Amino acid sequence: MGQEFIIKSQDLEDKINQLLPSQGGFQAGVDLSASTQIIPIVDLTETAEGSNVRQDLQTAFSFNKVTEVSCTNATITVANTPGYWRLNVLMNGIGSAATQNEVFVFLTDGTSNKFGQGLIIPIGTGVQQTVNLDAVYFLEAGDTLKMISNNGNTRAVGFVRQIADISGNLINP
Repeated sequence: MGQEFIIKSQDLEDKINQLLPSQGGFQAGVDLSASTQIIPIVDLTETAEGSNVRQDLQTAFSFNKVTEVSCTNATITVANTPGYWRLNVLMNGIGSAATQNEVFVFLTDGTSNKFGQGLIIPIGTGVQQTVNLDAVYFLEAGDTLKMISNNGNTRAVGFVRQIADISGNLINP
């Protein structure tokens, strides 16, 4: 069994009171103590993982870690690196008399496509629609995140950034 020591230090007591205000400070007759006995402590917090940023803040866009995306009358690749990607785009379109206008975000493995959120504007003049998409996508090796707009009357503009690698290790903004 280890030895017990009583510690009398106003500096330490003040620091405990500052860091742990819910403890109400020390009461009369209660002193700090120390022991030579080793008690293992396992820290399961995010700080122990090496992250100083809360998980929800890990998805933030930043000037240096964001890529602008814009798609009008084309098909573009948004991301093709395996991992987790956050995409925030505004899709907008206006109807025309002759064509059904479409703009979509979709995933492809090179063989088949899986269409996600998008915008379809029926034939007709003057009909305008707007949709905002803020989503996280997981890309495995060989997957690609793309956007498609079928003519100049539909477009998607926004930002994309990788928020974690394929193993789920978070990438700071």
